[in-house]
Amino acid sequence: MCLAIPARIAQILENDAAIVDLGGVRKEISLALVEGVEVGDYVIVHVGYALNRLDPEEAEKTLKLFAEMEPQSIPA
Repeated sequence: MCLAIPARIAQILENDAAIVDLGGVRKEISLALVEGVEVGDYVIVHVGYALNRLDPEEAEKTLKLFAEMEPQSIPA
């Protein structure tokens, strides 16, 4: 199964690259497939590439759904 997830642009780098924040985890991705992305924008990321920009409200809804799907800890 393949999954594309919303990530916030934290820093723009040279050569069509950026650092994104994925729930506190920072990762370098390629911006080669999108134009006009700025720090603070949300993008959909799949296998290290930003596929498109995402509306901030839509990104927050999606991230909230992902958080709700996280497995709950099971008491011992």
